[in-house]
Amino acid sequence: MTQLQGIAASSGIAIAKAYRLEAPDLSYDKTTVNEPAEEIKRLHDALEISKSELEKIKEHTKKSLGDEHAEIFSAHLLVLSDPEMIQPMENKIKTDSVNAEAALDETANMFIDMFKNMDNEYMKERAADIHDVTKRVLAHLLDAEFPDPALIDEQVVIVAEDLTPSDTAQLNKEFVQGFTTDIGGRTSHSAIMARSLEIPAVVGTKEITKQAEKGVTVIVDGLSGDVIVDPTDEQIESYKQKRSEFEEKKQEWAKLKDETTVSSDNEHVELAANIGTPDDVSGVLENGGEGIGLYRTEFLYMGKNQLPTEDEQFDAYSSVLKQMEDKPVVVRTLDIGGDKELDYLDLPDEMNPFLGFRAIRLCLERDDIFRTQLRALLRASVHGNLKIMFPMIATLDEFREAKAILTEEKENLTREGKEVADDIEVGIMVEIPATAVMAKQFAKEVDFFSIGTNDLIQYTMAADRMNERVSYLYQPYNPAILNLVNNVIEAAHTEGKWAGMCGEMAGDEIAIPILLGLGLDEFSMSSSSILPARTQILGLSKSEMSSFKDELLSMNTSEDVVAFVKEKAGLE
Repeated sequence: MTQLQGIAASSGIAIAKAYRLEAPDLSYDKTTVNEPAEEIKRLHDALEISKSELEKIKEHTKKSLGDEHAEIFSAHLLVLSDPEMIQPMENKIKTDSVNAEAALDETANMFIDMFKNMDNEYMKERAADIHDVTKRVLAHLLDAEFPDPALIDEQVVIVAEDLTPSDTAQLNKEFVQGFTTDIGGRTSHSAIMARSLEIPAVVGTKEITKQAEKGVTVIVDGLSGDVIVDPTDEQIESYKQKRSEFEEKKQEWAKLKDETTVSSDNEHVELAANIGTPDDVSGVLENGGEGIGLYRTEFLYMGKNQLPTEDEQFDAYSSVLKQMEDKPVVVRTLDIGGDKELDYLDLPDEMNPFLGFRAIRLCLERDDIFRTQLRALLRASVHGNLKIMFPMIATLDEFREAKAILTEEKENLTREGKEVADDIEVGIMVEIPATAVMAKQFAKEVDFFSIGTNDLIQYTMAADRMNERVSYLYQPYNPAILNLVNNVIEAAHTEGKWAGMCGEMAGDEIAIPILLGLGLDEFSMSSSSILPARTQILGLSKSEMSSFKDELLSMNTSEDVVAFVKEKAGLE
């Protein structure tokens, strides 16, 4: 038995055998072969196994994420059946007497280099398809296990160094009971998606991949951050009991699903949810969400080999708006960059991508991409209560330029005879300290603010939230952060505007009493956090929390704030 301590990233208890999600070793020796026919048969056997796997993944993706996400696997299947690819591999085996691994790898690299150097964008995208597909085939030639989260068909706990957003998107919660990683934090994208999927998760254990072999039983305690490898029978029974108690608590929370969120002194705030795909809306409604405070549209662009079309985006946005009926839906425009990359955009490598060419900066330069998204959003606006939010705004000029492009596209659509809603609110995500400081000036021009604390905290504290060595500086309750948040809320209210928060801080038990007292209007969080937050707010007096505001803002340390809030909000 080994016990590790990590970061509780998604609530719940998981008990299942370990499934190691790791890239296989694809190194090989180039050898001379005496029986080319046998090598060609090995090649075709590996191709057939890969086809079968991709067909299953395509079908799973179609069911869980829809046709558009499944199309990438159609492109991959075409590569595996393309005689223009397969024949040169066979010829290399015959004429050069090389093994199948070398023939596959050398032929694939030749095509990848050729396609990468073409001016045609479509052909450049084929290079990415070939790279992904041939890795799978090579793994089968080497008899190396190629991990496929989408193909898991038994109850497991995922063990990995880290999970990419696309890995997490493939997880089937029917079989994946939970996951645990070496690295990551509560605000990493895999953690955020785990909460959306309601899969228990513990991240940042530092050494789970060293401790948990494939098939060993693992307990993931997403409530405390504990991970137990090879537990005793007594520990398993104890955690089964803890899991039952947590499920009972969830049933109590569920009774508040259809209630409005009011404090004990009858002050209403809005509890909304953060989502990544239209499929997440069911979780919002099941958990009593009063709106969507953040629709992360970048997941429409990820896990694909080309940009989504205007119609594909229109379908996704319309679906969300229709499902939410007249409840507000805040859609964040494309936020790519930092740790969210798109291979097919071929963006330049940067020394510090989090402070680089990302989000609105990319969209204003590549306004062809931006205009397509805005047109899709504007067309979808007639199907519900749409609000549009621009991310990573640092200056008023950026906001004005983005809004001008939005206005142009609205005029273009009107001229084309397409209907667009007249009352779309346009706001910004406040995640850059300069913007929070200048909130008074921004408030005169925007319709709303949504505070993105995940980035605001790391930029204010100059501490990468994914770097464990400086993780102690990721301090949501630091008085510096609280003063910036307060500045934004006060600026919004002075101009008669509303202020929300879509960072993970909005659903945090310690932060909720503080934010209620600061006057935050909308709290947006993972769907699974809504009912616990509603329960907590029902027992808090907004006027009482507000009376502590000045004292909180003048404190010296994060620890001082936490101790004070625990005492005043009854969290001891």
